[in-house]
Formats: sequence, structure tokens, C-alpha cells
Amino acid sequence: QVQLVESGGGLVQPGGSLRLSCAASGFTISSYAMSWYRQAPGKEREFVGAIVIGGGSTNYADSVKGRFTISRDNAKNTVYLQMNGLKPEDTAVYYCNAVKFLHHYWGQGTQVTVSS
Repeated sequence: QVQLVESGGGLVQPGGSLRLSCAASGFTISSYAMSWYRQAPGKEREFVGAIVIGGGSTNYADSVKGRFTISRDNAKNTVYLQMNGLKPEDTAVYYCNAVKFLHHYWGQGTQVTVSS
């Protein structure tokens, strides 16, 4: 069955780092554009970043540019979100997304909390 499973979230101090993973099953991520979104309590889900099909170009929200990096490991069928210089405003549930034509898949999310 098609599934995306996020992992790697947790509690981190401001200025710290986390690496989120999104492991796919039931489809091959090399054929999909992969994105990360996040949603904080009381706010709408917002775009974080994306990586194109094939794992070349990336695109990021202004709020995370220079701090977050998206990458693919097609052999492991996994996409990553490396988060550095974390700020309290980065606290949210982070979701993995895959899109190809009419196919649109979401993971269940992983909690990231940035607090001292």
C-alpha cells in the first residue's frame, strides 16, 4: 500500500539541528516531486521546501532559506529535510508530500519542537 512515514522529529534547543526522514513504500520517489510542509497549532499548513523529480533543483520558503536542505536517496526511496539553526518559530508538525500528475500522497507528520 502507498505510504509515507516521517521520522526524526523531537525536542531541540534553539540553534540546534535535526534531520527528518520520509520513507516511501508502494511507489518510487524518483518519479515524484517531493515536498515538505509544516503546520503549527492554530495556523494553516505552509510550504517549507521541495525537490524536483530526479533530485536536482530545490525550492524553499523564504523563512527557511539558508537553514534547511532537502535531499533524496533514491536507492533508499527516502527524502530528507536537514534543519540547521532551528528557531522557536520552526516548531510545528512536519509533513512529507509526493506529487506526480494526479497522484498526491501525504505522510502522517512528525513533531518538531524548538525550545530552551
